[in-house]
Amino acid sequence: MLKQIEGSRAMAEAIALCRPEVICAYPITPQTHIVEGLAELVRDGRLTGCEYLNVESEFAALSVAIGSSAAGARTYTATSSQGLLFMMEAVYNASGLGLPIVMTLGNRAIGAPINIWNDHSDAMAVRDAGWIMLFAETNQEAVDLHIQAFRLAEELSCPVMVNVDGFILTHAVERVDVPEQIQVDTFLPPFEPVQVLDPRDPVSIGAMVGPEAFTEVRYLAHHKQMLALDAIPRIAAEFKGVFGRESGGLLRGYRMEDADTVVVAMGSVMGTIKDTIDEMRDQGHAVGALHIGSFRPFPLEEVRSALLPAKRVVVLEKNLAIGMGGVLASHVRMALRGHGNRVHTLVAGLGGRPITRASLSRFLAVVEQEPHNTLHFLDLNTEVVEAEIARMAQTRRSGPIAENVLRRMGAGGLL
Repeated sequence: MLKQIEGSRAMAEAIALCRPEVICAYPITPQTHIVEGLAELVRDGRLTGCEYLNVESEFAALSVAIGSSAAGARTYTATSSQGLLFMMEAVYNASGLGLPIVMTLGNRAIGAPINIWNDHSDAMAVRDAGWIMLFAETNQEAVDLHIQAFRLAEELSCPVMVNVDGFILTHAVERVDVPEQIQVDTFLPPFEPVQVLDPRDPVSIGAMVGPEAFTEVRYLAHHKQMLALDAIPRIAAEFKGVFGRESGGLLRGYRMEDADTVVVAMGSVMGTIKDTIDEMRDQGHAVGALHIGSFRPFPLEEVRSALLPAKRVVVLEKNLAIGMGGVLASHVRMALRGHGNRVHTLVAGLGGRPITRASLSRFLAVVEQEPHNTLHFLDLNTEVVEAEIARMAQTRRSGPIAENVLRRMGAGGLL
């Protein structure tokens, strides 16, 4: 059913259609509206057979989810930013135990300094925790990915994280096709857990594993991720058969057929990238784009095949691996290792800074002519940065960096 609806509310309705039996909720911006929406659906009797638990922290939310999933219940939770870091121990436990929990991550920057706006710092902080990590480009895809996530998690008995850009998607009101219950029931079978805590058939989970078996256990977790490389596109194809639209998958290209320059990115920024590419194509630039829908497992072979024809690749990063550069770019370079493609890292949108078509098109035009400097920062205020570096060099007690930068920018120029 087509609705003009907030992204978070649309996701909540789609999650409810998946018939979760336990929802563990602790609010943190910008995912709060999702769990609030689910709470209303439970309260109003539109989501039945579900226990909705308000807990005291993010760590408790995922800990309760681990318990309920281990007991055989279809389980859902959500978090963002520092909330994800607070539940970090449980994030690793959920994957290590092979529990099919679905969690929404409303992507948000990590402080300090505190920032509630969108980038991908939180997701990158847990990239090696063993969760399947899917990224939504639009609110329609965010709705669709949650339905696919339950199917994927339960087929592989592995937790799945659906990443949606905070505010840009979670709080945007737009037209979304929210499925009917019969469609979801056709696509998503009743949950049949691989492992269940049952007093009539007692087992131990999470037991101590020493050096003699730990490598094998971790390898089997890796093996599940490799199985997901086949499962993700297959489930996406089955989704199209039931719902009549393409959504999800490992990756998706845009105007790639003759592109000399390809922009690689994840999430909602693809909308701006596509608009920029359309404008540049009209001006004669051979530019295309590649959206990575599955960051874990990372589709190395598929990325290599898609990017090999390009002369240059620009990886737009909404995170900064301090001291290294870009996380996604390092993966793309690994995919293209041994080939002649030049890969540029473009750090952009940190802390919610706008990524404009004008800035992006200017950068892409420069890269076409000057293929040097592989690490770039879009719209970096170099005057402010250089002034703060000079301040720190002049005196030991130079003060807090964030406040100094804000003071300079707020004054409308250098002090």
